[in-house]
Amino acid sequence: MRQIFTLSILLLVVAALSAQTGRPTAAQQVWHEREFYLFLHFGPNTFTDKEWGHGDESESLFNPTQLDCEQWCRIAKAAGARGLIITAKHHDGFCLWPSAHSTHTVRESPWKNGKGDVLAELSAACRKHGLVLGFYLSPWDRNHPQYGTPEYNDVYVNTMTELMTRYGNLFEFWWDGANGEGPNGKKQVYDFKRFEKMAAKLQPKAVIFSDIGPGCRWVGNENGLVGETNWGTLDTAGFTRGAGGPPYDSLFHGNFNGKTWIPAECDVSIRPGWFYHKEEDDKVKTPEQLMHIWLNSVGHGANLLLNVPPDRRGLIHENDSAALMQFAALRQQYFGKNLIEKATVQIGPRQQPKLHDGKPKTASEILWKKGDVITVQWKQAQNLRFVQLKEYLPEGNNVTSFVIDIWDAGAKTYRQVGASTSIGPRKMIKLPENTRSDQIRVRILGARRTKVRLAEIEVF
Repeated sequence: MRQIFTLSILLLVVAALSAQTGRPTAAQQVWHEREFYLFLHFGPNTFTDKEWGHGDESESLFNPTQLDCEQWCRIAKAAGARGLIITAKHHDGFCLWPSAHSTHTVRESPWKNGKGDVLAELSAACRKHGLVLGFYLSPWDRNHPQYGTPEYNDVYVNTMTELMTRYGNLFEFWWDGANGEGPNGKKQVYDFKRFEKMAAKLQPKAVIFSDIGPGCRWVGNENGLVGETNWGTLDTAGFTRGAGGPPYDSLFHGNFNGKTWIPAECDVSIRPGWFYHKEEDDKVKTPEQLMHIWLNSVGHGANLLLNVPPDRRGLIHENDSAALMQFAALRQQYFGKNLIEKATVQIGPRQQPKLHDGKPKTASEILWKKGDVITVQWKQAQNLRFVQLKEYLPEGNNVTSFVIDIWDAGAKTYRQVGASTSIGPRKMIKLPENTRSDQIRVRILGARRTKVRLAEIEVF
């Protein structure tokens, strides 16, 4: 009897511990709210028309004539982006700040007579315009003479320290998985555990991006798209950053029973390349292409990191800016008016104001196995195009399948118009063209638990 009792207690403890895994940290919850921000690939490659520099480029090449970080921020804000991540150092090893641990920096360039600091200017501009800031710092360095030796890990930690202590709070820190040869022909064995500890110490609220996180994950492609089924959890045991990363299916969809909350971030460039190239000025993505990316990234619960590379002047090009403004206008056209504001929202017979109060930190409970249904009703028929659902994020992903029905007044019955799987931070469902009704309902068909908590329902 005692053995059975002990086993029961053990099983309860294991279940309790399992229930606490696979949920976002407080920093990750804030990160999810960012949704959309810009990537800025900028450096010597901007002036050489390369995508990956060799590290032997002369510092004299870097000389933007009109660099204006405030212009970057004004455009980002007008586009609806909530932050910027810049390539503080790409694989060529050139530092956009006057690092004490390199001789391949803006200090050695003619820009501002060697007195400039791109990161300082961008940090000040972000604070002025209310945007968050992140840095990309490539571990690969094709210039540094110590790359390929144990001492280079000290160099990398020192450069991380400069970035994490000089420029204020960072919301994200970006690690590329590239690991090639340095100037001495050797590859580096990165001490990522040490790097992670340093990041956690200096910027505990910064989410770390890589193939295996630990803060957020690469989605497995550079098209800006994530799977319609997108779990925020991932198993990383046995995998490494770069060539040893998880398989594409895991990155694209997440792992249903993943142990750790490592959500997807979709990176994509507004142009064919990542750095500015004049010959691509007429190849900027259209607002419609950007909207497709938005719906299949942000609309599937991922964050969108859209690369908009500054040109040789140090400005975002007019064509890129125009596309971003038209993209923002298109989103306003689609999502500017939330029809839920004039609707009555109920779960069964009970009204649920928390489901449409615009506050994701409040939630309503649905007993889906008992047939609880969310019903949204208006006094008169509405043209319906999109429905967006959000789960209560502190509890992670719980819903595994759901459907959306509309009331068909002519047939006097409900008709299914949408269905999907995971919800998580948000799930956008596009309804068939010309959908019109005075009533919709959401039915949860599957979930990890009997009780599901939804934070918001929005209808556009």
